[in-house]
Amino acid sequence: MSALILDQAYANFGGTTVLGPIDLIIKPGEHVALVGRSGAGKSTLLSLLLDRRRRDMALIPQNLGLVDTLSVFHNVYMGQLPMHSGAYNLINLIRPFRRQILAVTAVLEQLDMLPTLWTRAGELSGGQRQRVAVARSLFQGGDVLLADEPVSALDGPRSEAVMQALTTQYTTTIIAMHDLDLARRYASRLIGIQNGTIALDLPSHSVSSHDLDALY
Repeated sequence: MSALILDQAYANFGGTTVLGPIDLIIKPGEHVALVGRSGAGKSTLLSLLLDRRRRDMALIPQNLGLVDTLSVFHNVYMGQLPMHSGAYNLINLIRPFRRQILAVTAVLEQLDMLPTLWTRAGELSGGQRQRVAVARSLFQGGDVLLADEPVSALDGPRSEAVMQALTTQYTTTIIAMHDLDLARRYASRLIGIQNGTIALDLPSHSVSSHDLDALY
């Protein structure tokens, strides 16, 4: 994959500039954490990156994008819908192929979600729903992951498991996070967003607590 580049990019809402102008280059192989207060512009920045190149990207949106009336299996399987024909997908909706069940099962096992395979997404807890969205992205695959707070509803061990799975599968990740300790452990680069601009952009190992405090 090529680098992700934003050149004087900005976003407007209601005639007001809410983000930018932003100049940003994310190179292949980087694991980037976006940090900053709620409303600082992290989600908007992810949207700008997604608009630049949707191919080879997986997305975990903050609203998760699950279909509550469908099972966990079907929500995870949706990660690969574009890879198959409409007829094949329709059959899997009605009576899933065994090979697809096994493939989804393998992903759910990584996240301790296998018992929920045939449970409707609408019946799950907030943390379980979040892990289903993560499983869908892992099942989808690709080179780049964009994720908006993918572990906000998870406890410590499960957060670690999710971050390990995401940063292992995807060669490049850009993840908005509120857990700063987790961000520093799993990201090679921290980008701090403040008032719609990039206020910090440093390798994770060189970011001090004082640097982060200034963002909040």
